[in-house]
Amino acid sequence: MLTRNVLGAARKAGCRFISTVEVIEVGPRDGLQNEKVSVPTSVKVQLCNSLVDAGVTRIETTSYVSPKWVPQMSDNIDVMSSLVSIPSSVEVSVLTPNLKGLENAKLSGRVDTVSVFGAASESFSQKNINCSIEESIQRFSAVAETARAGGLKVRGYVSCIAACPYEGPIDPKNVVKVWRLLKDLGCYEVSLGDTIGVATPNQIEKVLNALVAEGADVNELAGHYHDTCGTALTNVLKSLDLGLSKFDSSAAGLGGCPYAAGASGNLATEDLVYLCDGLGIETGIDFGKVVKASEATLEVIGITNRSKSAQAWQAKQKM
Repeated sequence: MLTRNVLGAARKAGCRFISTVEVIEVGPRDGLQNEKVSVPTSVKVQLCNSLVDAGVTRIETTSYVSPKWVPQMSDNIDVMSSLVSIPSSVEVSVLTPNLKGLENAKLSGRVDTVSVFGAASESFSQKNINCSIEESIQRFSAVAETARAGGLKVRGYVSCIAACPYEGPIDPKNVVKVWRLLKDLGCYEVSLGDTIGVATPNQIEKVLNALVAEGADVNELAGHYHDTCGTALTNVLKSLDLGLSKFDSSAAGLGGCPYAAGASGNLATEDLVYLCDGLGIETGIDFGKVVKASEATLEVIGITNRSKSAQAWQAKQKM
């Protein structure tokens, strides 16, 4: 049953009954950034192009961070310069934590959106980017202002919305605080990250209720659920009930959090699409093409597709 706060907001927004879900593909960036095996630029470019061919209309392609900290993304300029043929109908986003990264992003290829990030946990913020939550937002303010002045959209991330590997459970009030800071920066959309993949539907509900109670528009929020404890899809279902219709996902379930022991990858795009197809919710994405899109990347990394629905589809193809 919908709670009063979210039900009212969902009715007002006309999204109580979800007919379309926006899938934000984050595999090329969030999915690959922590992989130890170096993935060739050509394979990354092929992954991006194949996902777009599968129907993905929003894709996060790379990040402009120091190669010292994230060596997997050191070829960001080469990746972006090879993606200039992506149709204008596709929103291309990159992670840019500083002004240098933003300038490089603007020079190296077509970028529509830049992403900045904060955490709902002080400990996680310190471990992840060596500063407090307030300091992190201050760092990103110049990036956001410059990006918007240059005609780019700015998207925000909030990490650890349910729990932190260092602090444990997170109070939803902390999520609201960071959401507000990101909105004040001019973020047109804020992605809510269950970074270590331990959230359950009741926790997701509490977070969304807290946000809506403070004035958040569900149409300007997205769910970013990792699947460490196998709850990502149940969290999507709860989110759909509460009016949320945008979700980050990663092809083949690639990804994970290096700061959380045992944290597995993102919600697999295949599983999200399979669920939506079964519910009669339109995504515009071809399930089979998504499964095939990540094959070359998985071969390089040396792992199998983590998506349960993809594994079942692949087994059926061999029969």
